[in-house]
Amino acid sequence: MSYVLGLDLGTSSLKGLLFRQDGVLVGEASADYPLLTPQAGYSEQNPVEWKEAAHKVIQTLVSAHAEMKTELVGISFSGQMHSLVLLDEQNEVIRPAILWNDVRTTKQCREIMEVAGEKVLKLTKNVALEGFTLPKILWVQENEPENWAAVRHLMLPKDYLSFWLTGKYSMDYSDAAGTLLLDMEEKVWSQDILTQFSISEKILPTLYESSGEVGAITAALKEEFGFENDVKIYAGGADNACAALGSGIVQEGAGMVSIGTSGVFLSFENSDKVDYEGQLHLFSHSVKDKVYSMGVTLAAGNSLSWYRETFAPEKDFSELLAGVGEVRPGADGLLFTPYIVGERTPHTDSQIRGSFVGIDTHHRLPHFSRAVLEGITFSLKDSQEIMEQTAKRTFTKIVSVGGGAKNPDWLQMQADIFDSTIVTLTTEQGPGMGAAMLAAIGSGLFADAQSCVETFVSYDKEITPIKENVELYKKVYGIYKQVYGATADVCHQLAELR
Repeated sequence: MSYVLGLDLGTSSLKGLLFRQDGVLVGEASADYPLLTPQAGYSEQNPVEWKEAAHKVIQTLVSAHAEMKTELVGISFSGQMHSLVLLDEQNEVIRPAILWNDVRTTKQCREIMEVAGEKVLKLTKNVALEGFTLPKILWVQENEPENWAAVRHLMLPKDYLSFWLTGKYSMDYSDAAGTLLLDMEEKVWSQDILTQFSISEKILPTLYESSGEVGAITAALKEEFGFENDVKIYAGGADNACAALGSGIVQEGAGMVSIGTSGVFLSFENSDKVDYEGQLHLFSHSVKDKVYSMGVTLAAGNSLSWYRETFAPEKDFSELLAGVGEVRPGADGLLFTPYIVGERTPHTDSQIRGSFVGIDTHHRLPHFSRAVLEGITFSLKDSQEIMEQTAKRTFTKIVSVGGGAKNPDWLQMQADIFDSTIVTLTTEQGPGMGAAMLAAIGSGLFADAQSCVETFVSYDKEITPIKENVELYKKVYGIYKQVYGATADVCHQLAELR
């Protein structure tokens, strides 16, 4: 039976998931690497350590599963988006990669929008934010001209692994869409943007579909790992695009809510013609010729972690949330806004901060706990509302993954606040499974994404909205939306004192 391997290059570790073609997870391995923070606001990593981690993961899996030597047909990737990798003439790393969560580029974002904002939004469907790749390029141009002069190849994290395995330069459309260099509709590098910002197309990699074949593993690595056949390497996708595929988000009407440190509300889109005017991210999907829209809450699970560490460090999460089901929806008049590190959607505001609003003497820990869960969910509903109003989106199901899928009371809150059926996955393997699925599709084991989903993805719980809760939450959410406007000026004044 054929095997496929998905390599998920995250911010703290690389995870490898080995699947049989029938969708059964055979083995997994991971390796960590450090995050470099040379000064406040900087976030970097050494790409060589990603390569070393991938080598360790593949070697570990081959040692544990000797059948890989004869049965592995393909490897693909998911990876952290936007992070800038620069190579010189000898394909050596010029400087540490500037990561997606690096915030040094506020000045460059402002410059992009001032000189070419309309053009960037029209062509890329996104506005310039610190996370994207183009501002990082401009920062290197302005601050490290000697490094920029040495650049011969530019890529994103997972593409560095693909280069290591094949010797070829590649980038898929889902990752390219997050660079602010891709003409989304034409699916080519935008000459207008490249010319505007003095970037040569010669340094950019060849564009591929996510399931597109980049090449075969090099002869040297084939021998080193003991592979007996020519293992093919497929381009892979951005982590959110792969997570969507691994959650079965491949048809109109399907959405995904993912609650990790940050939170994402993601919707499948049939066409890139929808225009959110920069209110949401719009990226190419890992599914051929499809796109997805996405809103972000910067501190989703992070808000819950902060709350526990600050107010109940002696409790684990199950203890902390044990009483929330006994509190009425709306937390008996208590609201929480999860803006503790600023916000992204719908308020792109680095200076806004969180609030508890409506505190009175009868509120106890379970009220605050429920308010935090509701506030995180309301913040994600902001993205859902934009999708419904702008694209007339109707959600037939929303797949809940991450921390929000682990608590039954929170799942019911999601169903009630989103007013949609919520489903969870039987086995949640995240972006790494989506990466393995891309290898399965690319190698011809499946004709398309839908048939692969039918084999790989299975659903567990199904939670339906409770009508009276839905109606109450509509009122509470209306009040929640007023908090940003009421507190923004105060927060901005406080920011000047920090």
